Amino acid sequence: RNPMTAVEDYLQPEGGWRQPVETRLPPPPPSQRGVAFRAISGVSRLFGREELPRIFPVLNTNRRLFWPWLWFASRLMPFGRLPADLREKLILRTAWHCRSRYEWGQHVEIALSAGVSDADIVALATGHDDADPSHAAALRACDDLCREKLISDANWQVLAGHFKPAALVEITVLVGHYEMVAGLLINSGIDLEPSIDAVLADFNRRARDVRLA
Repeated sequence: RNPMTAVEDYLQPEGGWRQPVETRLPPPPPSQRGVAFRAISGVSRLFGREELPRIFPVLNTNRRLFWPWLWFASRLMPFGRLPADLREKLILRTAWHCRSRYEWGQHVEIALSAGVSDADIVALATGHDDADPSHAAALRACDDLCREKLISDANWQVLAGHFKPAALVEITVLVGHYEMVAGLLINSGIDLEPSIDAVLADFNRRARDVRLA
């Protein structure tokens, strides 16, 4: 583990990233992952990853849960119906509220690939409103869900003015799903893959130069 991680991250939530002192659920070695899992190790490409994220072998420790979860998660990302940039903004805001560095780092990389700008990501972390009114409404709903579990009547009214009922369901489920995943990530204590950690480090260096109104 790198004790300097929180110091090196230019952007981090109030109180820092949540993580145990030691890794509690390390990814099992390939020989212990099962034949089926090894055969579909390329599934990471469905999630925009060139290398298998460590969350997959950790979740695969419970194979009865892993396979149904993988199908369900894929209905949200990458095969969800929300625009990819909005989806990633919502996941990032959720990761920020949960203080999950792994989830944040993974989705900084995915968000950048989906066209989310450095300034957009900095705004997510610093509480600035999104320039897109529909995205701003969704992010306020995400804040309510993460903090109170209930979207305020005022925020719901605005949100429902931008999205159809099916999208309202997807937004709510997306946030709840990534809160759940963040809980496992935080408590497992796994670190980002080196390649994703490097992307996050580059982003943090650029974030110092971002100026928001």
